[in-house]
Amino acid sequence: MNEGQTTMSATRRKLTTIFSADVQGYTRLMEADEEGTLATLKDYRDAMGRLIDAHGGRVVNTWGDGLIGEFPSVVEAVRAAVDVQSELAQRNESRASEARMLFRIGINLGDVIAEGDDIYGDGVNIAARLQTSAAPGGIVISSTVYDQVRNKVAVGFDFLGALAVKNIDEGVPSYAVRIGAAEVEAPAVAAAQHFGRNAEQETAARPKPAPGASAVPGLGVFASVLKPVADRKFGILTVVMLGLIAINLLTFEGTFWAAWPLLAYAVLKGLGWARTNRRFDPSIAVLGVIGLGIVGINLLSFHGEFWAVWPLLALAFAAGLRWVMRSRPESRQP
Repeated sequence: MNEGQTTMSATRRKLTTIFSADVQGYTRLMEADEEGTLATLKDYRDAMGRLIDAHGGRVVNTWGDGLIGEFPSVVEAVRAAVDVQSELAQRNESRASEARMLFRIGINLGDVIAEGDDIYGDGVNIAARLQTSAAPGGIVISSTVYDQVRNKVAVGFDFLGALAVKNIDEGVPSYAVRIGAAEVEAPAVAAAQHFGRNAEQETAARPKPAPGASAVPGLGVFASVLKPVADRKFGILTVVMLGLIAINLLTFEGTFWAAWPLLAYAVLKGLGWARTNRRFDPSIAVLGVIGLGIVGINLLSFHGEFWAVWPLLALAFAAGLRWVMRSRPESRQP
């Protein structure tokens, strides 16, 4: 076999899920504390590699502050990214805000050239471009990934439009993965990229929403506006609750009836937290809040019987099924 034939046999094409990550503001961190930053980078990248491996992927390459990985399963790639950002967020909680190391992650499903352990091509370039568009601590995925995972992972999605990518004339439709309140910066970046485009171009670039999809395309552009509105509503509810408690106490005749609206307020607040928390599966967290609400109803109307044990058992069973389904590896792609 001659040299040309050997090269051909060592190079092949394959469909894979590419995971690209780097550190936001790495130069600033290095200038502030070079040795500390390098130690933190190694620690965080080791944690990332462990989680990638746990989800059936592998680290392809690392350089500077970056990392490239690949997964045979699209679903497991997204789950790994969510777990990575959740674990790194917990590690950052104990660090001063200016010393926190925040990774941005981009995920793409595409055809690549494989040569030994390395991968090359537009599929990798697209993942890297998506990563640079992610908010610090956030995740951005291509539409090819979104089509595979939209009903299989317990996260939300915000449509960002078509991101410009070198050698891709029509751009790459992409989505921010909504795993917490931090992902409000990426939609703002997308809004800036859309400036100057007419409505016809915008409509052509936007994929059609899937039946039953939880996120409305384009809604992410307004996330930074909607969040303060939601916070304002809870602020109004808080004032109303304090008023009801004050009225109850000023007209007290032996019954603390304000406990009922207070319980409803606590459940609403808990459900809002459950859907956006970064530490637990949002679906399981919602079930937990509902269970606490049922216990509260039982205690406020207690007549000697703790009947809440039965709905709690049903909720525990549902949470267990959710955990098993979330942990079950998806079928690997060829």
